[in-house]
Amino acid sequence: MVQKYQSPVRVYKHPFELVMAAYERRFPTCHLIPMFVASDVVEEETNEDGSTTRVERRCALDVDAPRLLKRIAGVDYVYFIQKNTLNRKERTLHIESHNETFSNRVIIHETCCYSVHPENEDWTCFEQTASLDIKSFFGFESTVEKIAMKQYASSIKKGKEIIEFYLKELEDEGITHIPRWTPSSLPLPLPRPASLFTSPPVLPKLAVTPADSNPLPSDTADSIPQDAKQDSSALQPDSLSEILAGTPEDKLDADYIKRYLGDLTPLQESCLIRLRKWLQETHKGKIPKDEHILRFLRARDFNMDKAREILCQSLTWRKQHQVDYLLETWSSPQVLQDYYTGGWHHHDRDGRPLYVLRLGQMDTKGLVRALGEESLLRHVLSINEEGLRRCEENTKVFGRPISCWTCLVDLEGLNMRHLWRPGVKALLRIIEVVEANYPETLGRLLILRAPRVFPVLWTLVSPFIDENTRKKFLIYAGNDYQGPGGLVDYIDKEIIPDFLAGECMCEVPEGGLVPKSMYRTAEELENEDVRLWTETIYQSASIFKGAPHELLIEIIDASSVITWDFDMCKGDVVFNIYHSKRAPQPPRKDPLGPHGITSPVGNNVQLIDKSWTLGQDYSMVESPLICKEGESVQGSHVTRWPGFYILQWKFHSMPACSATNLPRVDDVLATLQVSSHKCKVMFYTEVLGSEDFSFPLSTNLQ
Repeated sequence: MVQKYQSPVRVYKHPFELVMAAYERRFPTCHLIPMFVASDVVEEETNEDGSTTRVERRCALDVDAPRLLKRIAGVDYVYFIQKNTLNRKERTLHIESHNETFSNRVIIHETCCYSVHPENEDWTCFEQTASLDIKSFFGFESTVEKIAMKQYASSIKKGKEIIEFYLKELEDEGITHIPRWTPSSLPLPLPRPASLFTSPPVLPKLAVTPADSNPLPSDTADSIPQDAKQDSSALQPDSLSEILAGTPEDKLDADYIKRYLGDLTPLQESCLIRLRKWLQETHKGKIPKDEHILRFLRARDFNMDKAREILCQSLTWRKQHQVDYLLETWSSPQVLQDYYTGGWHHHDRDGRPLYVLRLGQMDTKGLVRALGEESLLRHVLSINEEGLRRCEENTKVFGRPISCWTCLVDLEGLNMRHLWRPGVKALLRIIEVVEANYPETLGRLLILRAPRVFPVLWTLVSPFIDENTRKKFLIYAGNDYQGPGGLVDYIDKEIIPDFLAGECMCEVPEGGLVPKSMYRTAEELENEDVRLWTETIYQSASIFKGAPHELLIEIIDASSVITWDFDMCKGDVVFNIYHSKRAPQPPRKDPLGPHGITSPVGNNVQLIDKSWTLGQDYSMVESPLICKEGESVQGSHVTRWPGFYILQWKFHSMPACSATNLPRVDDVLATLQVSSHKCKVMFYTEVLGSEDFSFPLSTNLQ
């Protein structure tokens, strides 16, 4: 595989002629580059008017490679051919270099260019490109490639210092100006020792890699200037317009990258520039901002092929769903404004926008029932789009790159109600969309006042969160966040929200239960082109006196967790959980319910045989729970033993014997969670009767 490098435009805030004088001082050898041991001028010619000089050098590099690899290769030095063309009239220097050693096994090619800044003739620009292609290398191709890329990156970084060093040396000698070439002037003699050690200092380092790997030879490193630090008066980094003023169209300036994107390694800069260029050439429509491209590269550890794939998928998704216009077109429904307990709140100590979410106070079930999937998803997407906008603003305000935000999640009030299956499904769907389209936007997640039920939720959600993202989570139980190493380490005391014992008023809604009068049916949501996520998950069942409904869950791992969620639509029931070491007989379904009432589908599944004795054949593992009409019930049970667990719903009282008074349990969910992550198998059982009662069984076997 061919490895490529493309540098940003690096600016020396010095005239071209002065930079050239500094460049020539690197030859014949450069003490700043120990691996560059020698260089000889093979050929040199100057045209008649002295405006153009061509120099060809043969450069020797002492390969920094394992001794064994050197012995196998049979060389101590690696040689490169470098060809320089200096045009004094046009004020350009073009450098081309390639490896002479192992040229049939390794192909290294590099080009560099010094030129006058397009907007400021007293500044000099530098660019370089390089490629490395290892055909074969005694079976060490992968090792050589890694060594080469590492050394090349190091030499580029070192090259930033070399030109600066010689510019300073010239200044110390009192040389601060060199006149430009004119037709009447003679070519400037360039002092050269007889031993002729002429070769680009920085690139030689790069070239060293080829010998034992594939370094890229050239004087690139030298040409990587960083005078920006020296002459801050010439260029104000706080001014984006000045930074971009002279940058050639469609090219990135090194100062711009540092100011607005952060400190990147040379190879990371190269990935950004190449991916950006590819998008400009092949992607029709709006090109994402540089910081957004960089996020996708970081999400894939700067693997350009992988980053390009997910970025293109995201761009297609944004176009299909008009996400770029979401902030302009999306207006949150009133129910979200009243009951969605999240909002932006100042910034953290690093200048990142701070988003506060009082998840424990949020009625996730009510919001899903009242709004449906699409509205919630759009709202979360609008939050992320607003986060991107705030990052841009804070980058300008604080004078440093800010590409992500901090999220503070307060879990006080979190209970089993929040594990309502459609709500969890909605959360997982949102996580999936955000992870795919907003990578590397979460800088830190502060989870406060985590209750005992939190591990259950974390078990459900964590497998769907990227590993790098999980590393950014900080979890505090109880009031631990108030002590050392707590919230004040990340957020200024003055802006800690009042509900966390702070002094700052937080305008995030307090939440509460969404009135059931605001719930809408699946049909209503479909009419608005919004599907209800629970549509195909829950069914209904009826319970008769003497004919409870029972659900079987087989537990293999004693450390499993069973969770449940159901609504009582009519009548009262008693909910029980039993354990048995032996498997019940296959479920019995009697089409005739008690009292001779016909059950349309015979949905009263009974597992506990009438011959079984409580305390001998099976045992109760939870106290009976009386569930009243209209209640929404959530809970969990941590299993202590393997075996068979039976969830049972049975009549609580004896209402009048009429079909209209039959109790109804709606939206019942039993979930088995096992703590490993190898595979996930989901089972859904559907039971129908005179009234609806649903038991989707979700089992995670890992």
